[in-house]
Parts: sequence; structure tokens; C-alpha cells
Amino acid sequence: MTIGTKMHQTLAGLEGAAANLMTFALDTQDQAAKQMFVSLNKQIEGICQILKDRVNYIEQQEPQYKVMQPGMFPQQPQYWQPQQQMQPQQQQFPREW
Repeated sequence: MTIGTKMHQTLAGLEGAAANLMTFALDTQDQAAKQMFVSLNKQIEGICQILKDRVNYIEQQEPQYKVMQPGMFPQQPQYWQPQQQMQPQQQQFPREW
């Protein structure tokens, strides 16, 4: 696994944690807990931004570490055609019952 992949996985995990903290903040009625969850969310979002900046720097300096983002897949070559699905053969059951 490349450093680029590891960094992207780390970012995804942190972004998930930040989203969970916001969900907790929205779900709780306790104002002190709500404030704590929002504060923790902001801290994690700050860390995410620092890591994103680092990932961008790494990918500019070392293009081989660049990780494909969803929706950025290269176009298929002109000659590419999806394979036809094979029809399953019907099984012959014995006629004896």
C-alpha cells in the first residue's frame, strides 16, 4: 500500500469521525455535550485540512502517489466492449420421480 493510499484512508477515517461527532451533537439534548461534540468536530476538521494540504503537496512532488478519486476514472479505450453475459445452461433433471 502506498503512502498516498494510506493518507487517503486516514483522511476518510477522520472525515467519518468528524461526521459522527456532528451527528452526536445534533442528536443530544445536553448542551454541554453538544458543545463538546461540535468543538471536537472542529478540531478534527482542522486536522483533516492539514492532512489534505500535505496530501496535495505529496501528490504534486511525487505523482506516482496520486490516488484516483471517485468520478475521475479514465475513459475506456475505443475498442473496449462489455462482455456478453453467458446464459446459464439449463440443468437436466432425471425424469424419474
